[in-house]
Amino acid sequence: MSHDQTGKLRVLIAADTYPPHVNGAAKSCYRLATKLTDRGYDVHVVSPHYTSGPDTVEYRDEATVHRLKSYGAPTHEFYRLVMPRHANRVIHDLISELAPDVVHAQCHYMIGDAAISAADRRRVRLICTNHFMPENLDPFIPGPQFFKNIVSNRSWYDMGRLMSKANIVTTPTRLSADNMNNKAGLDYVVPVSNGIDVAKYELGQQESITPHPHPTALFVGRLAVEKNVDILLKALTMTDPALNIHAEIIGDGEQRDTLHRLAKQLGIEDRVNFRGLVSDEELREAYLRADVFTQPCTAELQSLASLEAMSASTPVVLADALALPHLVSEGVNGYLFQPNNPKDMANKMNMVLGASREERLAMGQASHHLASQHGHARIMDIIHKMYHGATSDEVSVMISEAKLR
Repeated sequence: MSHDQTGKLRVLIAADTYPPHVNGAAKSCYRLATKLTDRGYDVHVVSPHYTSGPDTVEYRDEATVHRLKSYGAPTHEFYRLVMPRHANRVIHDLISELAPDVVHAQCHYMIGDAAISAADRRRVRLICTNHFMPENLDPFIPGPQFFKNIVSNRSWYDMGRLMSKANIVTTPTRLSADNMNNKAGLDYVVPVSNGIDVAKYELGQQESITPHPHPTALFVGRLAVEKNVDILLKALTMTDPALNIHAEIIGDGEQRDTLHRLAKQLGIEDRVNFRGLVSDEELREAYLRADVFTQPCTAELQSLASLEAMSASTPVVLADALALPHLVSEGVNGYLFQPNNPKDMANKMNMVLGASREERLAMGQASHHLASQHGHARIMDIIHKMYHGATSDEVSVMISEAKLR
């Protein structure tokens, strides 16, 4: 395997979203780049420019980031589009110039499409990771549902056509892997967790966190249609009045005004704290202060926010959908609720927040134990082996031995 002049293995990560974008896929790519650099890799990232302007190169601590000229998507607040011809030309030239040992595509749209095709032509080792459900595009595609279904089916087809060229295809959970095998027609998708820095969210020995004055349910994520934050707000009105449960919502997005209006209509604006975007330190403190973490989204491929909360020893109430059941041992670290059912969500919140302090502490400790199975060290060992020629079968054995859920 070739290396750069310093002897480092060179990796090109192709991503359609990257910080300062705030979403799970962008955060996963950033963490991957950071951990690879910590391990001595020479890391390059190619992604859309987050604003208007020409192609640029940023020399960041975690990677050299190649930003491609992009255009705002007319139906989405932050998503940026790169024209296919431009992406193909620039990424072809970039791979010729950098001669990466590995190309790791984090998507199959635009930049991912161009990177997969270029890596395949040049016979560069190719890893593909999927963070996205094509159905998530529905709210942003104009037209009737049958047209949205056509677009979704085409996206699944393209995923299979492109990612089948990879040496290994991964996605964060087994459920998502099965979904990709079935809908994209892929042969062998391997579930490899995004990983979590568990220690980052643990309470320090000399550290104390001031508790909330009222039992508080936390949500962290984009305020987007598919996140179903409205279900949390409706559930709040159905919780036990004696518990006086409040909610803290961290994140921003196109649904912010709609959710503010809904909270007012429901008469709970004094019980909901919309904090918008916060710093990493403020987010860590929010996880540690929360009495329960909630996730009403039904389209999570892993839910990094849930793992972060669990790392902070927080009980969880999560929708019983897609990847979220993998994060819950029912009654041990929290509960699952029926998707889109605010009454059931309220009942499960009551069960957690109505429990004794000792019971809630035990739930939090169980959450931490489950999150620790996704620790970055284990995941990076697996990724390192993937980059150095491991087969899908060998990666599956490593995952089994690591007891990853």
